[in-house]
Amino acid sequence: MTNSLETVIRENGTNIHLVPDKKFKTVSITAKFKSPLSKDTITKRALLPYVLQQGTVTYPDRKAIQTALDRLYGAVLSVDGSKKGNNHIMTIRLETANQKFISDEASIMDESIDLLQEIIFHPISDNDAFMPSIVTREKDTLRQKMKSMKDNKASYANMRLIDEMCQNESYRIHIHGYEDDLNTLTPESLYAYYQSVLKHDQLDIYVSGDFDSADMKEKLIHKIARDQVPDDVEPIPDMEKQVHQTNEIIETEDVQQAKLHLGFRTHITYADNEYAALHVFNGLFGGFPSSKLFRNVREKHSLAYYAASRLESHKGLLFVLSGIAPDDYEQAKNIIEQQLDAIKQGDFTVDDMDDTKRLIINQLLETMDDSKGLIELLYQQVIADSDKSPYELIEMIKNVGKEEIISIAHQCQLDTVYLLSSKGGGSNE
Repeated sequence: MTNSLETVIRENGTNIHLVPDKKFKTVSITAKFKSPLSKDTITKRALLPYVLQQGTVTYPDRKAIQTALDRLYGAVLSVDGSKKGNNHIMTIRLETANQKFISDEASIMDESIDLLQEIIFHPISDNDAFMPSIVTREKDTLRQKMKSMKDNKASYANMRLIDEMCQNESYRIHIHGYEDDLNTLTPESLYAYYQSVLKHDQLDIYVSGDFDSADMKEKLIHKIARDQVPDDVEPIPDMEKQVHQTNEIIETEDVQQAKLHLGFRTHITYADNEYAALHVFNGLFGGFPSSKLFRNVREKHSLAYYAASRLESHKGLLFVLSGIAPDDYEQAKNIIEQQLDAIKQGDFTVDDMDDTKRLIINQLLETMDDSKGLIELLYQQVIADSDKSPYELIEMIKNVGKEEIISIAHQCQLDTVYLLSSKGGGSNE
């Protein structure tokens, strides 16, 4: 099945992705800025989208922007930052009403594009600097996010696992940036970096919803323009790391529930032909309540409050996340490893495999039924530099065989075990 979901136009240094679909009653316009992960820029990138949404030349504060959104029948503006593989992505998203469903409103789409264009290209500034009050406020908010990571023990444990597992790799860089860098960041330095983003980041604009493609193409080409075409800047690939010895890290804090997180190297990413088999393997291993981790670690042996696995599709990593009693560390770790060994031995049925495939496919189809989710799926192709569409991935998943899953299991290498436990807990007693 070919990819009929989107049409891509490269214009004005921007990739425009048109995703027409009549099932969506709103229109989503999403701008994604991609740049290689860098310790030098991550704190600025973590802060920048939140500053941009606070005011523009025409709408100088958040209240004015909200009034404009309300006038567009309750349009919703959202921003975020994420890391995918060795890339950092800044996302600015506007979901607006479809003028097809509102009588006597022929200008909603033009006004929506104008507003997004203002937020991206014409933020409020003064003398080549963002407004100090906005920057100070958003710095305080970001500082609180950094601190809250420490309070959320599951998120903190996963961050520490990646710190240890990816010590000499870009993926170690913290998504919210670093407080030391935040303290030295100024309205002038952030604005200078913003200008660099406009010049150098890869910019992809997605529009999904019920619209006329030719009309939308003209609107975007006319209104979303950059002064120059950016150079293609790709992240420096990491050396393929082979695991010769598993790293074990045990840290102590006063916690009631210990966090046991394991990091595996799969050596497979979204761009690889084996990715569909990896997807099914993860589903069998720990991706669903029917998986081996859930049934054996949590239910059969009652060793975990939760136990699951998830993939980092563009870095080739698999994480096992579990919450356990501090005294159960060794037993829980051993039983988690036993579930991987069981898949290596082919200890799963055709029915197990078919049920897992069905769950994955249903999950993908549900994601595609959501405008935001569909755009995120399609953006996987940009990150991976792949033309593997969601429909093609579904067909590949359907055709995964048992031997392929067994091969994937043998390929997984346990790189790092991280335990966050109460004082005296774990194996360091």
